[in-house]
Amino acid sequence: MTVLLPLVVPVIGALTFATFGWHRVTAWVSAVSAAAVLASAIVLAGSEPHTGVAGLLRVDALSAYMLVVIGAVALLATVATPAYFTAEITAGRATVRTATRHSVLVQLFLAAMALAVLAANLGVLWVAIEATTIVTAFLVGQRRTRSAVEAAWKYVVICSAGIALALLGTIVLNFASSRAPGTSGLDLDALAANASNLDPGVTRIAVLLLVLGFGTKAGLAPLHAWLPDAHSQAPAPVSALMSGVLLSVAFYAILRVKVIADAALGTGFTRMLLAVMAVASLVLAASLLVAQRDYKRMLAYSSIEHLGLVALGTAFGSPLALTAVLLHILGHGLAKGVLFLGAGRILQVTGSSRIGGVRGLATHHPALAGAVGLGVLALIGLPPFSLFASELGLFRAGFTAGLGWLTAIALVLVLIIAAALVTHTSRMLLGAAPDGPGTATGTRQLPIPTSLALLGGLVACAVLGVTAGPLTTLLHLAAETLVGAR
Repeated sequence: MTVLLPLVVPVIGALTFATFGWHRVTAWVSAVSAAAVLASAIVLAGSEPHTGVAGLLRVDALSAYMLVVIGAVALLATVATPAYFTAEITAGRATVRTATRHSVLVQLFLAAMALAVLAANLGVLWVAIEATTIVTAFLVGQRRTRSAVEAAWKYVVICSAGIALALLGTIVLNFASSRAPGTSGLDLDALAANASNLDPGVTRIAVLLLVLGFGTKAGLAPLHAWLPDAHSQAPAPVSALMSGVLLSVAFYAILRVKVIADAALGTGFTRMLLAVMAVASLVLAASLLVAQRDYKRMLAYSSIEHLGLVALGTAFGSPLALTAVLLHILGHGLAKGVLFLGAGRILQVTGSSRIGGVRGLATHHPALAGAVGLGVLALIGLPPFSLFASELGLFRAGFTAGLGWLTAIALVLVLIIAAALVTHTSRMLLGAAPDGPGTATGTRQLPIPTSLALLGGLVACAVLGVTAGPLTTLLHLAAETLVGAR
């Protein structure tokens, strides 16, 4: 029954909003739902691996860890959402009906992501990832401006193309499974256990299609073009969820596929494929961040960088690298959640999304500027934040694996990206505010829920950088899940 809680609770939340609407009391249902998902993830993390719902759902260390990521980042986003919509409704940019529709869709979004990481079957996993596309398309276009609608359509078209590739890969892998001795079908554990019996040629085609398909949803090059538009046009809480969680959930599907691919084909094929996509993503992010003019798009391109690092660590494939990858996923989710929520508040108080239109934020809004500044320091991997520990682990694993040249290239690109982020952010935080739409106005104080979300995300990210605490065992068990089938 516990395995169903991360699915059932958000669905109940969606029904609550659909029935009673969004108002002062129900506004907090989303936060309660996210907290329940996080609590159920913690409970599941302490249990033995088990299945449910006729074998369609399965909990192991990796799926439990991903549920922790979903619950933690969702809690940040949903705690800040009531204050966000209160400001939007007051300014006339949204209505109570908009907030209600948003809340219903966010709850369905959480349920779809939970289903993805709990799926025991590759087909169910594909359905869940596709469901996130459908739900978030309406959230991306929520403002109904020309730019938002265009971003939503771009998101749907490109991600649907990627998901179609993943569907084709699923069909091809099912064909290989049906022709192999042992259990046929798309059960992930059965596929990994019988991977040595799969036809290598057919499996290679399937893995290529699956990695490219799910890589599209994870924002990896070459099918990344939807990401900057979608993240920049979506409401701030949605951007926090998409960047902080959705990309990682899509990459989770690649991690599951990699277990099967390594057992069937050896580690070389997925290593080469993921390394190429990782370096391409890092090069793309570095080249476009240097001259970026929109701070939400800046954060979106940073997401491409960090998923590129996750792909690179997965390509290295050692237990150290995979542990660092999983820690990086959580740290990035927390830091990016803080930054997108902060970016949403900046847009509300300045009216400008352009880097050049925001000045003197530290003078007019010191608490907001401090949170954003610390968030950027966390994002570029400075201690004590967890991204420092995870990136250090990734680069150590790369040099240890004999891929020093590839690791060095990635390190140079990461330094270029860090310099760009610091330069752009410092221009926004420091100096005198300009006259016009970029002038920081309104109250100097952050709404209390927003402050709690920003502070909570930063503190959690810093604590993880010092010690993983109770997550240490779960991290190691999850990493073993990814290498145990070799």
